[in-house]
Amino acid sequence: MKNFRNIVFTFALVVAGAFLAVWSYTKFFNDPEVITIKETQPMKYASLPAGSKTVLPDLTYAAEKSVHAVVHIMTQQVRGGWSGGNPLLDFFGNYHRQEPQIARGFGSGVIISDDGYIVTNNHVIDGAQKIKVVLNDKRAFDAQLVGTDPTTDVALLKIDAEDLPYLAYGNSNSLRLGEWVLAVGNPFNLTSTVTAGIVSAKARNIGINKDRLSIESFIQTDAAVNPGNSGGALVNQRGELVGINSAIASRTGSYSGYSFAVPVSIVKKVVNDLKEFGEVQRALLGVNIADVTAEIVEEYGMDKIEGVFVGGVTETGAAREAGIKEGDVIIAVEGNKVNSTAELQEAISQFRPGEDVTIVVKRNNSKKQFTVTLRNKHGDTQIVRDQLSVLGAEFEEISKRDKERLNINSGIRVVKLNEGKLNDAGIKEGFIITSVNKNQVYEVNDFKQVVNNSRGGILVEGVYPNGEPAYFVFGVN
Repeated sequence: MKNFRNIVFTFALVVAGAFLAVWSYTKFFNDPEVITIKETQPMKYASLPAGSKTVLPDLTYAAEKSVHAVVHIMTQQVRGGWSGGNPLLDFFGNYHRQEPQIARGFGSGVIISDDGYIVTNNHVIDGAQKIKVVLNDKRAFDAQLVGTDPTTDVALLKIDAEDLPYLAYGNSNSLRLGEWVLAVGNPFNLTSTVTAGIVSAKARNIGINKDRLSIESFIQTDAAVNPGNSGGALVNQRGELVGINSAIASRTGSYSGYSFAVPVSIVKKVVNDLKEFGEVQRALLGVNIADVTAEIVEEYGMDKIEGVFVGGVTETGAAREAGIKEGDVIIAVEGNKVNSTAELQEAISQFRPGEDVTIVVKRNNSKKQFTVTLRNKHGDTQIVRDQLSVLGAEFEEISKRDKERLNINSGIRVVKLNEGKLNDAGIKEGFIITSVNKNQVYEVNDFKQVVNNSRGGILVEGVYPNGEPAYFVFGVN
């Protein structure tokens, strides 16, 4: 009996020990291995479960704020000619004013002050004789054109109104790739339309502006923009204006994935100049530039790809005067790095002629710093004034039929004369200007560009509607 109890007791100890060993192994060896896998490699389904606490960007504040400050712009251009409908009678001067043809255009604009200043694209109002602005609350105003800058595709309008909702300027330089933005405008005449997207790229040069001195440093986004959006607002999540929507990349004419906006860093400078001088004070370095490529790095023995390559300097330019040479690489402007021609143009565009700018270049792989006094398009540091304001005239383009009748291939018509240099020179209403200083004039912007780039005397040549040729000479400052 005693032996039996000893056997049972021993068996119980063995069983208990076995259970204790299994429990210990499970507790101290199995569990840590499972926990470690869960913590270091969490596996989740790609779908978003209901009730998820993931926070999406809230764009409602920006949309509500900006939609009231974006306006609908309608333009009207009257096209007509001097014709009797009979080529033989026209030849002998028996002409009359034919029934005018009206061309209409549409776009968007952004109110930037409570007293009625509105910024839009130059191409929205280019050539328009009448500009109407319709606010989000349906009020309509005739707009005055304060000034334009074709080189940046920016124009400034003014309406006679007060206490208007407006957008404050944001900082386009601080925009980050992937940041959410809104495009607000009037695509296809659908007023007050808001679309959203992200900043896809910055400092894009897409070659859309053919002006010789054009500045292209677009903000690229994937916010949907269509015809009619031009001149509308690109705003950040705080409802601040960071760009003016201007172009789309499209093979069809409608939105295909990417849109482009003029950064507000450029817009602010243009607006301030137009308000103060009526003409943009364009500052120039006086250099021929190109992006640095692998080929340039190899040819010039550079240590890495960075900056903007100086392919040449103008004889009387600001850069040459400061000591910058052909073959230098500009890497910074006022302490801010530049790595493309678009970035350099945008940086310089924020200054006026006569201002000093610190430029850092690399020469033979060593850094050098220069202080450059920027110059204007005439090669000096004076303020450039809008010469058209002193001419005292309004113009329109002439029809193809008039060109054929008068045997000319260019020209703009003087439709109204006020006090000014054209009136003083003896020019009469109806006179067709075909060339200025031997430069042919095809549209009003051609005339404006030649006059504004001229110093001293101006030679205007053209014909009257009866075919009589004439020329006039007058001076400008």
